Amino acid sequence: MGELLTNPLSGTVALAVSIILATFVSEDGATVLAASLAAAGMADTRVALGSAFVGIWLGDIGLYGIARALGDACLRNSFARRFVSPDALTRAEVRFRQSGGYALVASRFIPGTRLPTYLAAGALRMRFRSFALVTAMCGVVWVSLVFLLTTLIGGQVLSRFVTSPYHSWALFGFGAMILSTLILIGRFSARFGGRVRLFVEKYRRWEFWPMWLFYPPVVVMCAWLAIKYRGISLPTIANPSLHTGGIIGESKFQYLASLSETAPEFTADAYLVPPGDPATRTRTLHDLFLRRRLYFPFVLKPDIAQRGDGFKRIASFEAAENYLRAVPGPVVMQRYAPGPREAGIFYYRFPGEAQGHIFAITEKEFPVVTGDGVQTFEELVDADSRAALIAETYRARFPQLQGSILPAGEKLRLVEAGNHCQGCIFRDGMHLATEALRARIDEISRQLPGFFIGRYDVRYASDDDLRAGRDFQIVELNGSSAEATSIYDPRNSLWEAYRTLYRQWDLVFAIGQANRDRGHRPSSVGEVWREWLAYRRQSVLYPLAD
Repeated sequence: MGELLTNPLSGTVALAVSIILATFVSEDGATVLAASLAAAGMADTRVALGSAFVGIWLGDIGLYGIARALGDACLRNSFARRFVSPDALTRAEVRFRQSGGYALVASRFIPGTRLPTYLAAGALRMRFRSFALVTAMCGVVWVSLVFLLTTLIGGQVLSRFVTSPYHSWALFGFGAMILSTLILIGRFSARFGGRVRLFVEKYRRWEFWPMWLFYPPVVVMCAWLAIKYRGISLPTIANPSLHTGGIIGESKFQYLASLSETAPEFTADAYLVPPGDPATRTRTLHDLFLRRRLYFPFVLKPDIAQRGDGFKRIASFEAAENYLRAVPGPVVMQRYAPGPREAGIFYYRFPGEAQGHIFAITEKEFPVVTGDGVQTFEELVDADSRAALIAETYRARFPQLQGSILPAGEKLRLVEAGNHCQGCIFRDGMHLATEALRARIDEISRQLPGFFIGRYDVRYASDDDLRAGRDFQIVELNGSSAEATSIYDPRNSLWEAYRTLYRQWDLVFAIGQANRDRGHRPSSVGEVWREWLAYRRQSVLYPLAD
């Protein structure tokens, strides 16, 4: 116990696990306890809220899974047919698929209905994706409501309320009142109704889920893999030559510099502008621009960054100076690779293996809007069914266009960075995979000592060039925390995405184990945590990405 008190990370993990386990005994009691600890300052609100949600959601999934596993044995045997005909069972399954979501929402607020409804969802073969999405949204609402009430009226009062036999009916009435209000507002306000529809559509399409909703199953996967391979930190030595294996805190410039030496014809030139006073850094940038014969536009990005944070396409020295003032840490200055196409190539090779492999390819599409001389920039974005779901990202990127009308025929590219969270569209690009491309990527990778798994982001002019393994430019190389981002293809199911991520992380852990067997020592969990905290402190200074 003393160790937990002196080790914040261990204490946080222990608290999270305790809350999750407590929800299996009493969802409401555990949630009120978590909220009370957060309100008293004894627990991080994000950890407490997230743990309560994860515990409730895992319990819901567990009930569904049990019923799904036992449904065939209980409902579809010769004995059950004496009481329920196959036709009646089929009709029940169809009806539940059509309206089961409403039943799940109602059961969250109607006392005594949650257990039978969740069991029915599994037994009647409701789609897992639909069940998981609806119960996740209901769980978020429920936990958030409990935390809000705890803040407003106090944990002790709420605890007495939760133990009251009438608390579920009171919450049902409160939920019905809110739902009725929203329906009335949506009916009498088309604008608000449109926002509600966008919200529902955004959360219906899992590719737009926030990290806190999408990644809990991935955390569970990694926990299992840590047990399977006997090491939670093995990913930090999947690429021994890279700091923490490329999990967090690695230098983008380190690999770009190595690639510029070993494969210069395939690498977009990159140079480092180190930290220092603004005047010195500006002189360094000007000197690099002239000596390396760069031209506008070029790219500036933080040397340590994730998910496209801080990426800027620079068109003037004034813009470059403003960027250097905003980002005090080391900055990568890179020659702009126009493409116009971009792909992410996820590569892996086991130590000692004869040749490497392409695990996945992501084909990236950069969304555009086309002016018609009538609609404003905002109206053009809102008229696009996909762009409307992340309209705030695009509006923040182009504040100078607010209220402006684009001329007829003028095309505006909404994003420059090839990152999904920045608004880029991802497609499964394995149709680009050829033996020639695999051999080229393998050749480049083998010249990087200690690199075994990660994703190359490349720009190229034509699909034929890429398939032939020629005329492409590497703009970035990401280490073991990189994703096979083809999972975000909207044609993929959520299950397919998680299955791909499991296979990817299984490779990362397996390669880490192989490198451990060769004598490499993993980074500690504490070191990775400190690197993450340091990165979070830095990233708040980064400008909005292009």
